[in-house]
Amino acid sequence: MTRKIFGTDGVRGKANSYPMTADLALRLGAAAGRYFRRDGSTPHRVVIGKDTRLSGYMLENALTAGLTSTGMNVHLLGPVPTPAIGFLTHSMRADLGIMISASHNPAHDNGIKFFGPDGFKLSDEAEAEIERLMEGEIDYARPENIGRARRIDDGRRGYMEFAKTTFPQGRKLTGLKVVVDCANGAAYRAAPDVLWELGAEVIAIGTSPDGYNINDGCGSTNTALASRRIREAGADVGICLDGDADRVIILDENGELADGDQIMALFATRWAESQRLKGNGLVATVMSNLGLERYLSGHGLALERTPVGDRYVVERMRAGGWNLGGEQSGHIVMTDYTTTGDGLIAGLQFLGAMVETGMRASELSVSFERVPQLLKNVRYAAGTEPLSLANVQSAIEAAEARLQGQGRLLIRKSGTEPLIRVMAECEDDALLTQVVDGIVAEVESAGVAA
Repeated sequence: MTRKIFGTDGVRGKANSYPMTADLALRLGAAAGRYFRRDGSTPHRVVIGKDTRLSGYMLENALTAGLTSTGMNVHLLGPVPTPAIGFLTHSMRADLGIMISASHNPAHDNGIKFFGPDGFKLSDEAEAEIERLMEGEIDYARPENIGRARRIDDGRRGYMEFAKTTFPQGRKLTGLKVVVDCANGAAYRAAPDVLWELGAEVIAIGTSPDGYNINDGCGSTNTALASRRIREAGADVGICLDGDADRVIILDENGELADGDQIMALFATRWAESQRLKGNGLVATVMSNLGLERYLSGHGLALERTPVGDRYVVERMRAGGWNLGGEQSGHIVMTDYTTTGDGLIAGLQFLGAMVETGMRASELSVSFERVPQLLKNVRYAAGTEPLSLANVQSAIEAAEARLQGQGRLLIRKSGTEPLIRVMAECEDDALLTQVVDGIVAEVESAGVAA
């Protein structure tokens, strides 16, 4: 069954516009409640977290109304990281976990992500079935069976205590000065507290959310502020999270950036040396740099690629028995610890490597030389299909021919925004620019750009 409102990571859009409206959220909550409600006398439980967007209140209330109408008891956790929902759904024996967040998107967007009772994100098939239930008549609970809702104050603390257990046993961060940028998002309290409790001197930024400033000039998608603070304070390392803290970018003591590919390369070789790495490699998406693939191959390790989306990475990891995977954007999935990308725990693993080796961040954050990569986004008008146009297809075919044997080309529609993403990798910088700009120009000239 084809999904209509679910994308690569739940349901996402502009707040108060379809599909991110209160009435759709209410019906989505009711359908999800009906899908997950078990038979028997066991209480039916849902945990709901959110990031710091103003629209989170609206969607939280609407989802709660829909869920309780089908007999689900709702536990509201307030602002917590997305990975905390995966962890708490399983540890609290909930039937369902929901995170209200648009991740790295600006404040005017929002989204709804679902986690099953095992703490993992739902499959395409489960999402399609929830959509089917939305389109029909919802089987509401009898009056005496309507669910209850209450706020839970200790959910964040439970996740924080778990996060600390993933740090190398017997080690502390004493003596390390760490800048942590929380993007004015879901981890604005949890991340600084965990780092401080592990012994670090913490310089926290992006910890003053006002409902509108999430990801605004800060966080993993804009590291300039954190880079400047590192240099000003003489910090040892920076940890930059996104709005829901499921991704991380590491900055070294010079403020230089290491993306998810570099972080995964470090973890893979360290884990392989200590015989912790399962599957003799890692899982990443088609967006990961060719340099990562070459680096792993040089160490006798494999790179398994999936479509974009950490959910697809996790599905492949579970199917093949891998315990490390992620995305170039900074989703790092370590199934020994987590069920989804976890920026804080990935950051702790990097800090653990610093503590155990005594090496500076700059010595650990660059494992391989990246193949030059260029990514450009073209926004297109709703209702159009740019990739189906003959001139665009011809431009793509011509670009692939020019790159043959020299690099690779990836064209895809974003699963969360009306964007065509044009990415190429090639050692020849001039050729790289030519092929990407040529395709972008064709999409724009077709009259479908928004």
